[in-house]
Amino acid sequence: MPKVSSVIVPYASYLRVYEPLAAFPEPERGHWARYARRTDRPSYQDELRRSLADLLPTPPVPVPVHESGDAFVLDVDGVVCVCPWRTRLRGWQALGDLAEELPAPVLDAVLPPLVRHQASQDYERWMAGNPDARPWIRTATWQVPLNWFVLVSDEERTYEKGSGENSPVLRYRTPMVQARRRVARGLRALRDAIDEGPLIDGLIDVGRWLEEFHPRSLVELDYGGLVHVLPAAELDGDHSAADVAEGIEALRGGDGLVAGEAYGRLVERWRAVRDRRSAN
Repeated sequence: MPKVSSVIVPYASYLRVYEPLAAFPEPERGHWARYARRTDRPSYQDELRRSLADLLPTPPVPVPVHESGDAFVLDVDGVVCVCPWRTRLRGWQALGDLAEELPAPVLDAVLPPLVRHQASQDYERWMAGNPDARPWIRTATWQVPLNWFVLVSDEERTYEKGSGENSPVLRYRTPMVQARRRVARGLRALRDAIDEGPLIDGLIDVGRWLEEFHPRSLVELDYGGLVHVLPAAELDGDHSAADVAEGIEALRGGDGLVAGEAYGRLVERWRAVRDRRSAN
């Protein structure tokens, strides 16, 4: 693929699932097997550039007309695993969340009501024939949801500062069985300590999503575009997964003070990130 000049990347983080080829039925399995052998596979930035390019026409194209045939590919202990982009499905789902993200006048200016209505109708028709469809990628803007950190451990953290044309990278990768185990342990600890709350609801939701995939999959939490808004020192010192694990372990042991301190560090860190959203 020819090199494309850089663009301003959205400040979004990603939770991805890479499934082994054995998880896909034919003929899709054959498609991904051939795709994995390609040497010109697009990158994370290429996916973003394509999505941004669709918003430039008048009227904009909020959801691709055709589903993407691309994926991210990893070799996991000698097993080829793929994470399909499913850009069209994710576009439909993101469109449904925009009303909570943007004020109505801004939303209407970016995506006119008629465009959103047509996309919504297309999604309803498509879902009628694909009721079990689910994305392999979840996206969050201007944050990493705290429940995502429950899935990973600090030992699985990778931070690369980047240099020259290489962007910084901050990510975690963990086997699916570990992610599911941590969700179950985290839910038990939280439910024993508190009756309900957004952290519990979010963890239940992400746990159900993980159950949809092959048990030998790999789960990746990627800071994505957030690395471009956070100073290197903050990225280097960000051990949010360790703070979440410390808080859950403290709850399990009945130490509300330590749990509160860990939660306080997380809230302060991620509030500072979200505050940048409205800064000039």
